[in-house]
Amino acid sequence: MMRPSTFWFLTRRGIRNLGKHWAMTVACIASLSVCMTLNTFASLAEVNVDSMVNYLGNQNETVVYLDPDCDDATAQQVGDTIAAMDGVTNVQYVSKQDVLDTYRGYMQDYSSLWDEFETDNPFKANYRVSIRDLSQMEAMSKKLQAIPGVYSVTAPVEMTNVFVQIQQSVTRVGRGIVLVLMIVSVITVGSTIRLSVFARRREIEIMKYVGATNGLVTLPFVVEGLAMGLISGALTAAVTVGAYSYMVQASDGLGGVWQMIMGQALVPVSAVWPTILTYSLAGGAIVGGLGSMFSIRKHLNV
Repeated sequence: MMRPSTFWFLTRRGIRNLGKHWAMTVACIASLSVCMTLNTFASLAEVNVDSMVNYLGNQNETVVYLDPDCDDATAQQVGDTIAAMDGVTNVQYVSKQDVLDTYRGYMQDYSSLWDEFETDNPFKANYRVSIRDLSQMEAMSKKLQAIPGVYSVTAPVEMTNVFVQIQQSVTRVGRGIVLVLMIVSVITVGSTIRLSVFARRREIEIMKYVGATNGLVTLPFVVEGLAMGLISGALTAAVTVGAYSYMVQASDGLGGVWQMIMGQALVPVSAVWPTILTYSLAGGAIVGGLGSMFSIRKHLNV
């Protein structure tokens, strides 16, 4: 078992190794920071698209019209059935009179028609239904239509499918970018560590011949990779949070059109910065550690 004094000695040695090839270290940190920043912005794009789709889902309600001949008991039963369905997040009943009152302001110039509507209301009572998963809207509409007492169902299925496809495309592209850049990051760190290993290959061989364990040989290089990864993670978090804060402030000035589409400017910085910081540091440490271990592994077989 490694003694604490040996562990700290090797750790300090790994940190000092950063300065031995400082130019390559700086280039590695810069490259890794760029890759991780692009990864983070790809993830932020996915988060904001999800937020937009969820907002649009809340705005585009499915309207379930009741049969004009159904009684109050049937209407109540329809509402209870809808509320019990899996995936339904909100159900609001709108009576015939509520619908008529909604259109009252639009019919001021048609007083005679309004008087006729007062005595013979042509509108149908309905339920306004919000669905959690927009991709299930079409299937949910068919289930709603099959409920006894339902006259018809109106849902923005085509528009919803477009937004769901956009969401899925952004998710796939974002995850593809993350995967590619993660591989690039590991290769970048590995190249830097490989130079350090190559410069000390004779020293490593001698250490192995005199009985040094793989842990003693590997630890300084792993610490070097972890240090580069953590520095890159901290830089990534600082740059990303700063740039994203600017984007949020800029989107605030775009006015009502953006607000109508997105529901809010962008996902607030306060909601994402802890995740950005955590994932940047953790991602940097993982990439740095993996890059180091892959680079040193073949030199352990002496």
